[in-house]
Amino acid sequence: MDTEQYAAPPEHRTGHRTGQREPAHGRAAPDPSSVIPWGVRVGAEAAWRLVVLAAALWLLVRVVATVQLVAFAFVVALFATALLRPAVCRLERAGLHRGPGTALVIVAGFAMVTLIGWFVVWQVVANSDDVAARLQEGIHQLRSWALHSPLHVTDEQVEQAAQSLSDAVGANAAKLATTGLQGATFVAEFLTGALLTAFSTLFLVHDGPRVWRWVLGLVPAAGRPAVAAAAPHAWRTLTAYVRGTVAVAFIDGLFIGLGLYFLDVPLAVPLAALVFLCAFVPLAGAVASGALAVLVALVTCGPVTALAVLLIVLAVQQIEGHVLQPFILGRAVRVHPLAVILSVAAGGLAAGIPGAVIAVPLVAVGNTMVVQLRRAGDTAQKEIPKGQV
Repeated sequence: MDTEQYAAPPEHRTGHRTGQREPAHGRAAPDPSSVIPWGVRVGAEAAWRLVVLAAALWLLVRVVATVQLVAFAFVVALFATALLRPAVCRLERAGLHRGPGTALVIVAGFAMVTLIGWFVVWQVVANSDDVAARLQEGIHQLRSWALHSPLHVTDEQVEQAAQSLSDAVGANAAKLATTGLQGATFVAEFLTGALLTAFSTLFLVHDGPRVWRWVLGLVPAAGRPAVAAAAPHAWRTLTAYVRGTVAVAFIDGLFIGLGLYFLDVPLAVPLAALVFLCAFVPLAGAVASGALAVLVALVTCGPVTALAVLLIVLAVQQIEGHVLQPFILGRAVRVHPLAVILSVAAGGLAAGIPGAVIAVPLVAVGNTMVVQLRRAGDTAQKEIPKGQV
């Protein structure tokens, strides 16, 4: 057998030059990386990069969780800016200076939110007596139904359940007091977040382009053109999502509120406002608000009215999912239902209801940004001459 082909190259025949020990049979020890399969090496390279990305993402999540109130206020300010900035631009094109135009739009938006909040609170206070009376009547009807139902519930069992509930409330008085303190803390945090959101919105609406130029300056110079080209697409996605979601939520609240009003369900206006707010949480918000509306109708008006409310809620939600969202939001901000479910669940686990609210728009904007950056990279690759690749 010819062994010349197995002989080590000249540079490997002397072990003192390379630090490798020459085997007794005359062949140099192979490079360890050369004996590892190509797929394993690719997997290892991808694995350590994924570990680095996961560590960076974990650190980012920890930082955001530490300043959760500030981060959420800033994100809400971004959403409000996406909603209000087009109005300021229209006023500028009409000849009004940016400063007065920003002040006019901010004051008009604040006044509208304040009036809506006042109207909802007024409706709750005005209907509180009627709701209390209907609630007592509904509880009496439910008790009568339980006594005469096939479940064979006795009056003593009903009284025992009521007494157990009363004892539980008395035994947890300290916990209720703690909950009250937590409620006061929540109010303080809410007011702080509202002020941060208002000031952030004011400065973003007025100096948004300047803020963006500063942020763009933090990007490495090599990737700055691609980010600058992709950012307008991401901003248009965010604007379309916020405006479309507000429109869809308003239509949901309007039609469900009208249905509750014509069915003589108490607190129709507050329930409609709740439907409007819950519409910003995809999937879960619509289910929760619809279930609450049906429950209020069941307790206060009976099972027939509750069934009618259920049919109205289902009809509105079907129209929303198959007509309103595709027509108003369009394809630019369409997110796959699996991505919606996973993002809402992840946002809810990470930051509760605020996280569930902002999860889907962040995923939509991130998806648009990634797609545009990929297109920019493909375009740049095509423009490179073949000899330089």
